[in-house]
Amino acid sequence: MSAILHRVLDAPLPTVVKGEGPYLYDSDGKRYYDACGGAAVSCLGHNHPKVTEAIREQVGKIAFAHTSFFTNEPAEKLAEHLLDRAPEGFGRGAVMFLGSGSEAMEAALKLSLQYWREMGRPHKTKFISRDKSYHGNSLGALAVSGHIVRREPYRDVLMDVGRIPACYAYREKLPGETDIAYGRRVADVLGDEINRLGAENVAAFVAETVSGATLGCVAAVEGYFKRIREICDQYDVLLIADEVMCGMGRCGTLFAVENEGVCPDIITIAKGLGAGYQPIAATIATEKVTSALRDGTGGLAHGHTYMSHAVACAGCLAVLETFEEENLLEAVQQLGCELEGNLRNAFGQHAHVGDIRGRGLFWGIEFVRDIESKQPFSRDFKLAERFKARAMEAGLMCYPGTGGADGTNGDHLLLAPTFIATRKQLGDVVSICAEVLEDCLQ
Repeated sequence: MSAILHRVLDAPLPTVVKGEGPYLYDSDGKRYYDACGGAAVSCLGHNHPKVTEAIREQVGKIAFAHTSFFTNEPAEKLAEHLLDRAPEGFGRGAVMFLGSGSEAMEAALKLSLQYWREMGRPHKTKFISRDKSYHGNSLGALAVSGHIVRREPYRDVLMDVGRIPACYAYREKLPGETDIAYGRRVADVLGDEINRLGAENVAAFVAETVSGATLGCVAAVEGYFKRIREICDQYDVLLIADEVMCGMGRCGTLFAVENEGVCPDIITIAKGLGAGYQPIAATIATEKVTSALRDGTGGLAHGHTYMSHAVACAGCLAVLETFEEENLLEAVQQLGCELEGNLRNAFGQHAHVGDIRGRGLFWGIEFVRDIESKQPFSRDFKLAERFKARAMEAGLMCYPGTGGADGTNGDHLLLAPTFIATRKQLGDVVSICAEVLEDCLQ
């Protein structure tokens, strides 16, 4: 029996011993193709020489020095790198480096509260987020999440948060309604919710730029985020874009929000930021937000012991430099078209695939019992769990999820392969997924 509190206590896991490129190997010598990056994390694959060397070199210099005493060169360079490439309109903001996506979201929530205190409006303390969203597993991040199953054990202690519908055209767009009209309709609900809570009380609206694990790679329809930005500006509410899963090149641009033509006030990033080589995340704030702190108290009312960890930042900088040196953002766009084509060829006419959606190398397939009614499989059927188990037997790592239809029922598959994947590998991934699905449905 393992001494670790695993996610599932009575299900033994294989022991991973080696990673090489897009493959992982267990202690029995079995090879697995990582088609999900663990959780959209390992974008460069495993054991990339530039990144591992940067980490080794930094360990030999200085691994840790507390940020109340020192800054460090890798953190400073990494912050400049990100700000230089931030969305248009960001200005000269600032960055916090943390240890996980949940920490980044907690920091974003606290930063928005501090911003309004510095602006002399401390009563702006309410947050609004979307149904069927996920923003992290710490209590504040879980409170703004709309993932019913993950919230349930802690719902009695979570702070009260305003909620609006997700932008989920496959299930929520009305017959005959255009994408533009649908996006406007669901975005306008934000204004209604702000008015319900009182604009004088609302600090920020939180949304995933592209929905991750809860819905499975659902991008907003055209114009949705532009309308959201207009509403936030109208009511003086900050916009927090959660790009923990969908950002850092995953959707074909460094920041996923670049596809939307808007600039958030705060962005959270993680996962692909460090590609899994070290735990790292970041909260990035615009000049508007950081200037309020500099002109006010002059300090940040937040902190963690391992903020700006030198080794993590050195590894992360090597990851982002590799994106540019190897032209990987362009590769993501090209390979994403290849993956989309493969998915549509394999599943476009499948009797139990209701929707295929995504961007870049971030793609989801939604499974349904009935195409016409979009009726999901019952949760008792456990399609997602069986799909994952049988894919692992076949040597394929993928990321199935549940609850998209109504919070409990509804199964989808998320694919987030490495940016260094080959076209043949992507074809093989889709072929195996097709075989696994048929096996599960029998």
